[in-house]
Amino acid sequence: MEKENKLPQQLTAAELAEWQRRLAEANRNNVLCHCRQCDDEWVTSGREACHRCGSLDVEAIACWQFPDG
Repeated sequence: MEKENKLPQQLTAAELAEWQRRLAEANRNNVLCHCRQCDDEWVTSGREACHRCGSLDVEAIACWQFPDG
């Protein structure tokens, strides 16, 4: 008697590639950056030095992670 698999089904290679493509598209020009040095915030396409103070101590969070509303 086989045991029923309770784990979620894994993605196929094609599904994983599509998921990664869509995630990359969501991140393009949609990264919230927060400077821990001067507290400045801006949206860009990736982690970069702070425009105000030049600090590299920048937190970068993909905007798609924030709920709408």
